[in-house]
Amino acid sequence: MAPSPPPSADSRTRSAALREALATRVVVADGAMGTMLQAQDPTLEDFENLEGCNEILNLTRPDIVRSVHEEYFAVGVDCVETNTFGANHSAANEYEIADRIHELSEAGARIAREVADEFGAKDGRQRWVLGSVGPGTKLPSLGHIAYDVLRDGYQQNAEGLLAGGADALIVETTQDLLQTKSSLIGARRAMEALGVDVPLICSLAFETTGVMLLGSEIGAALTALEPLGIDLIGLNCSTGPAEMSEHLRYLARHSRTPLMCMPNAGLPVLTKDGAHFPLGP
Repeated sequence: MAPSPPPSADSRTRSAALREALATRVVVADGAMGTMLQAQDPTLEDFENLEGCNEILNLTRPDIVRSVHEEYFAVGVDCVETNTFGANHSAANEYEIADRIHELSEAGARIAREVADEFGAKDGRQRWVLGSVGPGTKLPSLGHIAYDVLRDGYQQNAEGLLAGGADALIVETTQDLLQTKSSLIGARRAMEALGVDVPLICSLAFETTGVMLLGSEIGAALTALEPLGIDLIGLNCSTGPAEMSEHLRYLARHSRTPLMCMPNAGLPVLTKDGAHFPLGP
């Protein structure tokens, strides 16, 4: 793998502007990616016969991925997330493409960066790209995978995202605090390797039972993660806004770190056409 180029002055300026915005106002991000891609009915050939591997579309159908970013920017969001939720070791390894993590991550970030810059050029308003770092499919706390293997895979993911032009990294939908830590440390190592410092966001997934998948409560998560130097902490996925309110109340009272929240449109309902999310705007 060729070394990534050093960060440009533009990328440093964008990240600084994002930090300023996060400190002074509400910054609005996009919504779903997977269901938007599915709605365009990509073929098995588009997936290179790796059905459901959305990250492959960054290479085979960048037009589809681009159209999702365009739809979100068109309705006024400040940020979009990259199509890289599964560009990590445990998820990519199930498709036997763990050697392509950096390639898929960089391609996903580059598509989003191009769209963000095009919209910014039209009206002079800054738009940002959040590099999506997903949880993968293995839980290290249960011995599914070694911590260092996960961490190094996340570093490749983050280095690709930064090389492609991401302005921040969002470690999201995390369910196991050891996996969360491996993602954050991998992201930090990527920043050090490339000589950049971008906002690092940590977003947890809580079950309807009120705890993370492995039983961690919100207070335990905050205590474990806040010392790792994250810029934002919050919740995404799993539940709708109502179920997240108590966790957000706790964070609002106890967190020294600013908050973020990206709820699902309610709990998904499985139908013959796939998952349906019942809540409207």
